[in-house]
Amino acid sequence: MEQIDFDDGLSEDQLLESGIDTRAVEETVESMLRAFGEDPQREGLQNTPKRVARMYCELLSGYHTDPHRLVNDALFQVTYDEMVIVRDIEFYSMCEHHMLPIMGRAHVAYIPNGKVLGLSKIPRIVDMYARRLQVQERMTRQIADFISDLLEPQGVAVVVEALHLCMMMRGIKKKDARMTTSAMHGGFRTNVMTRQEFLDNISRGASPLQS
Repeated sequence: MEQIDFDDGLSEDQLLESGIDTRAVEETVESMLRAFGEDPQREGLQNTPKRVARMYCELLSGYHTDPHRLVNDALFQVTYDEMVIVRDIEFYSMCEHHMLPIMGRAHVAYIPNGKVLGLSKIPRIVDMYARRLQVQERMTRQIADFISDLLEPQGVAVVVEALHLCMMMRGIKKKDARMTTSAMHGGFRTNVMTRQEFLDNISRGASPLQS
C-alpha cells in the first residue's frame, strides 16, 4: 500500500491523545463531499477525509490538553511584584458558529503575588483555549481565569485582537473588521493607572493584524 505523506508531523500517539474519533470525521467529510456534488474517489480528493480528520486532531487539541501537564514545574517563588507582560502572542482558533478560522494575537499581563510562571507557558495557555471551537469573548475570559486561579496574583489582564473569517469570507464580507476583547481581574480592574499602564505597553510599537 502506498504511504501517504500527510505533512502534518502528527504521530499516532498524538492522534490518539487528541480524543477525536478520526474514523467518524472521515466518514462525515466523505458524505459532505458527496453532498457538495463532488466525487470523493477522484484523484485530488481520495485522501481528503483523512487529511481533514488529522487536521482537526491538531486544530482542536485544546479540548484534551492537560493543564497540569502543560504547567508542569514552571511555577517559581519570587519576590518580584511588578507587572509581567507577554504581548503579541499569535494564535489560531475556529469559531463555533461556522467552524471558520479566527486569527489573532493575545496580550497577557499579571502582577505576581509570590509566584511567577515560566515565560513559555503563557503562550501555551493561550493555545490551550484557542485550539477549540470558540467565541472570542469566552476565550479571553478563560485565559484570564486560568492564570488567576493558577497564580493567585494581584491582578491579571488579557486583551485579544482577532480577525474572523466568518465575517470576512461570508455574510457581511468586511475583510478589515477586527474584534477586540478584554478581561481584567484584581488590580487591573480596580486601579485605572495599572490598567492604563498595561494598555499603553501593548499599544506601543504594535504591528497591525494582517488580513
